[in-house]
Amino acid sequence: MSKFKKKSKSSQEIPTAALPDIIFMLLFFFMISTVIRQDEQLVEQKLPQATQLKKIEKKSLVSYLYIGKPKNIASFGSEPKIQANDNFIEPNDIVQFVLTEKDKLDESQRDQIIISMKVDRDTKMGIVTDVQEELKEANARKLLYNTPLKAVQQ
Repeated sequence: MSKFKKKSKSSQEIPTAALPDIIFMLLFFFMISTVIRQDEQLVEQKLPQATQLKKIEKKSLVSYLYIGKPKNIASFGSEPKIQANDNFIEPNDIVQFVLTEKDKLDESQRDQIIISMKVDRDTKMGIVTDVQEELKEANARKLLYNTPLKAVQQ
């Protein structure tokens, strides 16, 4: 007796021609919808609230300064500090910080740089005034104070 083998003509393969298109669509979706936080806050922030706010149009022109008491009091003390780009700086280093931030922008946008300050509500005004004076020296005239919106009761 002879043995007969069944030959199957149907294949069990999954078509993968569209797989690269699907992967690139997912990649672009997540690249566009993901917001990457650039700075880790090293200072405590209890921001004062405001009733009138204005939204920033070009966020690429904004550089942030955080002023407040350090979170790690054992290492940095309890006096208010200035944080810029994950580092603590002194008021006399602000001019160099602004020049570095201006260098990151296009040449046509360098005079449009916006400094956004997040200042803790318990911080004394002396350090804020020092920062403002240094920003004047660095010719950074556009200054914003970042704050959450206060609920208005009527």
